[in-house]
Amino acid sequence: MTTLERPSRRRQRPSGRNRVVRVAAVVLCAILLFLLGVAFSRALDERPRSGEPVTTVQTLDPRPQEAPVRTVTETLTKP
Repeated sequence: MTTLERPSRRRQRPSGRNRVVRVAAVVLCAILLFLLGVAFSRALDERPRSGEPVTTVQTLDPRPQEAPVRTVTETLTKP
C-alpha cells in the first residue's frame, strides 16, 4: 500500500445535523447543571437554623453506702 492508497486519517467534519445534536446536548447539560446548583443553594438556605445552646443541669443524689462487713489489715515485711 502506498501513501496515495492509504485512507486519510484526518477527522471528517461532522455533518450539520450532528453538530446541532451536539450543541443541543451541551446546552441541555448546562441547563441541568444550573438547575442543580439552584436547587442545592435553596436547600442550604432552607435548612433549620440552630438556636441558642441549651444547658441542662441535673443533680444526682449519692447512693447510700453501707459499712464494710469486715476490715482486714496486712503488714508486709522485707526479709
